[in-house]
Amino acid sequence: MNRRQLLKNIALGSAFLSIPKRHFSNAQKQNKSIVLATWYNQAKAANEVAWGIIKSGGYALDAVEKGVMVSENDINNCCVGLGANPDREGVVTLDACIMNEKSECGSVAFLSQIKNPISVARKIMEKTPHIMLVGAGAQQFAIEQGFTLETDVLSDHAEANFKKWKEKSNYKPQINIEKGKGPFSDFRMESGEYNHDTIGMIAMDSFGNMSGACTTSGMAYKLHGRVGDSPIIGAGLYVDNEVGAATATGHGEEIIRVSGSFLVVEYMRQGYSPSIACKKAVERVKQKTNKHLSDIQVGFIAINVDGEYGAYSLQSGFDYAVSSSAQHHVKEISDSIL
Repeated sequence: MNRRQLLKNIALGSAFLSIPKRHFSNAQKQNKSIVLATWYNQAKAANEVAWGIIKSGGYALDAVEKGVMVSENDINNCCVGLGANPDREGVVTLDACIMNEKSECGSVAFLSQIKNPISVARKIMEKTPHIMLVGAGAQQFAIEQGFTLETDVLSDHAEANFKKWKEKSNYKPQINIEKGKGPFSDFRMESGEYNHDTIGMIAMDSFGNMSGACTTSGMAYKLHGRVGDSPIIGAGLYVDNEVGAATATGHGEEIIRVSGSFLVVEYMRQGYSPSIACKKAVERVKQKTNKHLSDIQVGFIAINVDGEYGAYSLQSGFDYAVSSSAQHHVKEISDSIL
């Protein structure tokens, strides 16, 4: 090879390397569509809706919104939507956030009497210059956007649970670990009902774009006004289309303390697999918490740009739903530290 040809080849190679990674991201991620959601039992129906949108060539953002709305609309869900368990004042307040592949995001917290907080969060993202609205202001915005103000009445099961809780009014979620007793041996309230507290969903569509959604009524019988990790971008949910996406479930205070979902994505940026990234984030929670480990639960799920997925939790019993072209509603139980 003569000198002129060598210089030409070097110039072509340099031009190729200078093209931003984003130009190749769609080709790299093609045919790796996937939907993940926390808590298999409640996520199964949500995943069916989300995967149906993805499979038909739809947008990941639409998939995660419509998917988690299934849980929000389930009046029998203890921990998501208006049918959920209330705070200690007997009021159901809702938190949610959503994020797309462009790092656009919207969030709503301490919202009452509005059926679908995830859709309000999306409206905030798309219709305002803001990211988060809370309380009365969030409710006013929702009404202005055409959402219906629902009656502030507890569902039958939530009212029964609340009355039972008031007998002692003990504000301490009870961890009830029963090794080998199945996927719902994770943690329960003192009254005995499950307290999963969140559905977090992340997805990649056929265009290689990722989005995520997270929605909850928060911890049962919380202090009025308490907000957990679920509506906080970087804590309950984070999406970076060049790296991956993650969402969290469990005790929000511990997730907020370490910016959990952002931390998972940053570990993936460093080259760790989704499973190891989730594990390292849980280890950070373990390191930083000031609570007894047996009193808390934290779990993360994640996907990366290659369509790989994983999860990890502090306590055993955490499960999640997976939907892809290779598998549908396959229950996966993650490893745990304890």
